[in-house]
Amino acid sequence: MAYDCDLFVIGAGSGGVRAARMSASYGGRVAIAEERYLGGTCVNVGCVPKKLFTYAAHFGEDVEDARAYGWATERPAFDWPTLIANKDREIARLNGIYGRLLDGAGVSRFWGHATLDDPHTVRIGDETVTAANILVATGGWPTIPDIPGREHAFTSNEAFHLERLPERLVIVGGGYIAVEFAGIFHGMGVEVTQLYRGPHFLRGFDDDVRMVLAEEMRKKGVDLRFNANIACILKDDNELLAELEDATEIRADAVMYATGRAPNARGIGLEEAGVALDAQGAVIVDDRFRTSVPHIYALGDVIDRVALTPVAIAEGMVLASNLFRGTDLSMDYEAIPTAVFSNPNIGTVGLTEAQARERHGAVDIYTSAFRPMKHTLTGRDEKTFMKLIVEPASDRVLGFHMVGPDAGETTQGVGVALKAGATKAHFDATVGIHPTAAEEFVTMREKVPDTASEAAE
Repeated sequence: MAYDCDLFVIGAGSGGVRAARMSASYGGRVAIAEERYLGGTCVNVGCVPKKLFTYAAHFGEDVEDARAYGWATERPAFDWPTLIANKDREIARLNGIYGRLLDGAGVSRFWGHATLDDPHTVRIGDETVTAANILVATGGWPTIPDIPGREHAFTSNEAFHLERLPERLVIVGGGYIAVEFAGIFHGMGVEVTQLYRGPHFLRGFDDDVRMVLAEEMRKKGVDLRFNANIACILKDDNELLAELEDATEIRADAVMYATGRAPNARGIGLEEAGVALDAQGAVIVDDRFRTSVPHIYALGDVIDRVALTPVAIAEGMVLASNLFRGTDLSMDYEAIPTAVFSNPNIGTVGLTEAQARERHGAVDIYTSAFRPMKHTLTGRDEKTFMKLIVEPASDRVLGFHMVGPDAGETTQGVGVALKAGATKAHFDATVGIHPTAAEEFVTMREKVPDTASEAAE
């Protein structure tokens, strides 16, 4: 059968756009459909505006710290509408770049909600397009639990478009999105209370990192409460009343939920076409991103593996190469560097201590905690924390973790080293850049006493 195109991509986010562009560059006839905005979550309501907001949130502290360095300044007033307008202008610029990249690659664009009529036919409004292959790259969407008053809450999507900055804000959630927005809004002068239903936030991160960040956030003034959850939200005149499960009440101007994101796999005809979804609604794929239906593929947040923009982009590269270059590649999910733009930042790559002990048994731990050099003059009570996890037998560095300013910038370079199989000896043999925080990673010599092994003896 002759098809209208070789590949039809549903969703013009980071993964979908990269797969479309690369497939077209390899000679494929490619089309893409998008119903909201080019660039997906990352460009519009994710990493890009969030990082801009993070910069905005830090300027208050920067102005205060400048006095210790001889700058006679007063803390300026923060204007929320100015930030929103400037952010919107930058996002519009990026939307345009994405459009030009697709057009320049020869990818046909369709605007509207795309659904599958059958395994080879996509419908967008009144138009239908047949394709030899279909890629689902529809991403994810924030969720709010079904509690009374949920209509009064907002999510990270709406956080970038609030008409006014609340004076008091409750943030519900313990993942990286929740801690990032807690730091963002607090830095803008908002009184922030963060609630998490479990005993400690950032599940899946190294335990030392979790503890250090909680301590630093509390020192900065975030009201961080664990084992706490909202039972209902009530509207009381011009404010909200959050009633917690333990009967505690919190009055606030706004409530934000950052308790998870669901794959965008419903309502596009996947199940009707025979594509299998898991219990959480994610598209089930194999290691080549093939679904249960031949010639239908999926990648990115909709498959709910590693929900990070660079991962979706890498997945798109793998799929395009396999489809149009005849390769047989798979995605390597080991040692993916990650940053959390909390205040202070987190950077991590490789195994946590708990994971390393589970996989390798005994491990060597090296840590360092110190006041950043900048604050030797400001007097600010802030701590940077660094940690290396090493396998004794091979001397290979298994994990790298940091809490402190620009942790993500440091972690990217170390990610290359871990991917290359660097050993502790390699770190020790590397000359440090002085004076920097990063030099701590090549000057750690003292092991942390192995209390886990001692307790077992």
